[in-house]
Amino acid sequence: MPKTALRLALLALVLGGGGYFWLHFHSTAGQAPNPPLVFYGNIDLRQVDLAFNDAGRISTLAVQAGDRVQAGQAIATLDTRRFDAAVAAAKAQRDAAQAVYEKLVQGSRPEEIDRLRAVVAADEAQLALKQRTAQRIDTLAAQKLASPQDRDAARTERAAAAAQLKADQAALQLALIGNRPEDIAAAKAAVEAATAALRSADIARHDAQLTAPAVGIVRNRLLEPGDMASPAQPVISLALTDPRWARIYLNEPALGWVREGVPATISSDSFPGKPFAGWVGFISPTAEFTPKTVESPSVRTALVYQARVYVCDPHDELRLGMPVTVHIARDAQPVAHGADPCAQPSHP
Repeated sequence: MPKTALRLALLALVLGGGGYFWLHFHSTAGQAPNPPLVFYGNIDLRQVDLAFNDAGRISTLAVQAGDRVQAGQAIATLDTRRFDAAVAAAKAQRDAAQAVYEKLVQGSRPEEIDRLRAVVAADEAQLALKQRTAQRIDTLAAQKLASPQDRDAARTERAAAAAQLKADQAALQLALIGNRPEDIAAAKAAVEAATAALRSADIARHDAQLTAPAVGIVRNRLLEPGDMASPAQPVISLALTDPRWARIYLNEPALGWVREGVPATISSDSFPGKPFAGWVGFISPTAEFTPKTVESPSVRTALVYQARVYVCDPHDELRLGMPVTVHIARDAQPVAHGADPCAQPSHP
């Protein structure tokens, strides 16, 4: 009897062990050896408040809340009458300074030089006449045939004619030499200053139109036509949508699997069964505590690394702030340089 009981016990042990291993093998045979990593996050919300560079009254506001805008699209304009007047005044000042500069560079005209030469010739003839007259008066005065007063007057007229000739000769010489380099440099600087003032006026006129800096959706109109705008008061609140990414947080063990450039799959409860392709575009170099707003099964007090997973969403289905789930394969390789990450969606 003891031998029979021992044999039965050994048989039961063998059958029990075999059954356990059979059940364990069949229960794990369908499981992947390396299941993908799962992270939870949100489609990131990026917002920019647009304001004019100058103060003024709003003339037009071309968008409504919810409108999609493209980069460079006109959103609002100010009353431009003041800016137009400033541009016209700056242009007139620039043209006046340019005229003065060109006059100094070109110097005297040939006709003006010819006139000065004629004046000098006339002065020389007049001086010769005055000299002969003074000589005759001196001779007559020596013979007591002319008064001392006549002699003094003749000498004075001769001196005046000589001085006039000298002055006109100097004017002719200046016309032939041209203007001083310092005067030309000062006139050129005045032109440059006037040109800069015109450019500044043109920029202010251009900035009277408010444009979208990138693709986005208008979240709110903060001012209306007729309101006074200023650089410190935004007019439009714009949510940027391109590029679009999901913000997730990686724990320390996941850093060994996740690298920048590896493909990822993004899913949302709003679109069950529809994966969105993506790739890891950024991993923060510094750790932080998990934000309380992130639905994560990990311990919230653990240090994590913020990551940015870019999403391929050609039909604009993912909304800003929408909760999403991100799957990343453990053995995934970074997308090849130059390849389109959105061409081949990856699946969890």
